[in-house]
Amino acid sequence: MTQKLVLSKTVHCTRWRHCLGRFRSRIRCVISEELASIARKVTAIIALLVLSGCGWTQAPTLDVQGPIARTERNLLFAATGLMLIVIIPVFVMAFWFTWRYRVSHPKAPYTPDWNYSLRIDLIVWLVPTLIVVAISYLVWTYTHKLDPYKQLAAARAPLHVEVIAEDWKWLFLYPSQNIAIVNQLVFPSDRPLSLKITSDTVMNSFYIPGLGGQIFAMAGMRTKLNLRAWRPVTLVGRNTQYSGHGFPDQYFAVRATTEANFRVWVAQVKHSRNTLDAAAYATLAKPTGGSSITWYSSYEPGLFARVIAQYSAPMRHDNPRRAAAMIMQSGSK
Repeated sequence: MTQKLVLSKTVHCTRWRHCLGRFRSRIRCVISEELASIARKVTAIIALLVLSGCGWTQAPTLDVQGPIARTERNLLFAATGLMLIVIIPVFVMAFWFTWRYRVSHPKAPYTPDWNYSLRIDLIVWLVPTLIVVAISYLVWTYTHKLDPYKQLAAARAPLHVEVIAEDWKWLFLYPSQNIAIVNQLVFPSDRPLSLKITSDTVMNSFYIPGLGGQIFAMAGMRTKLNLRAWRPVTLVGRNTQYSGHGFPDQYFAVRATTEANFRVWVAQVKHSRNTLDAAAYATLAKPTGGSSITWYSSYEPGLFARVIAQYSAPMRHDNPRRAAAMIMQSGSK
């Protein structure tokens, strides 16, 4: 009787071990299949990115055309590298821990009384501390290096352009040439470009991918932006701050050219029959969509200053209709 009981228990244990072994084998197969599926998907995504024809020209932020954009791109790469210091080890350890501490590992140490590791403690605290120190250094250094108000060093004097954001267009005033252009910015590539920016409507955001930016355009305020292009190039600028239903089409053409071609272009604008007087500006300031280019052979001096001054407290008091219209317009958007 005792022998039968022992034999029965032995058979039962053997069956249990056999089932447990089959279960472990099944788990390993499932894990292997899942890892293989993930690997196939990652490989397919990488292949699509490589074969899709994407290049620097499809990423204007990375296809830099000037010193400011290059510095901003380097800062982007540095910030990405700092983040990868945390992201890559997390994914590596997630897979490594799953494999290292699996149940069927033949040489895995068993330490049920473990409760502290100085090495892990140092890594957990020192790595984030070093990342914070590195980010602090980058923030301090690049905040001064990329100051938009800072004049760029160059052998030639900068070209000054005044920019007014409208609904939903951009007006560029050239004080030295006394010309005005809607939705087109042209400048010599061998000279720095000094921009003074304001808004005659709600807040906009001026941005030229490939050259640098972005900076806000606000009513009653003046901001500055200094840019430069290395070589003749054609780009597209836009408003990156939502400003109403015409916002998606608020683009403007940007062309850096040679000094000779810039003079030819100025002469062509000078032959335009359009002049930007008070009546023409009142019509231009009305909300209109699209990105059509308009040339004005001249404009009234002091237009940029008057646009800013009309939002000051005395001007709003003298012209309450203008202030009420701005409040209603802002609320409707």
